[in-house]
Amino acid sequence: MRVDVACRAGHGGSEEPETVTLGARRVRVTEILDRWPGGDHLYFKVRGDDGARYILRRDFEILVWELEVYEAAEEDRGAGQG
Repeated sequence: MRVDVACRAGHGGSEEPETVTLGARRVRVTEILDRWPGGDHLYFKVRGDDGARYILRRDFEILVWELEVYEAAEEDRGAGQG
């Protein structure tokens, strides 16, 4: 799923995601949990200010960001169980 990502300068001048816009919802990145290269892509595992975790993929060839994985916050996943 393509998403809009605003970036900031990170380590060594490389871009790091700062906010992710999913439709009308904007999520601020509070923590970068991991990052790794993959061919023509760069992946970021981040935590949003909503407590959810996201894996974002930056495609260097067509210069777009994609949401690869969404994992709800712990309290959201536990809701309704009991």
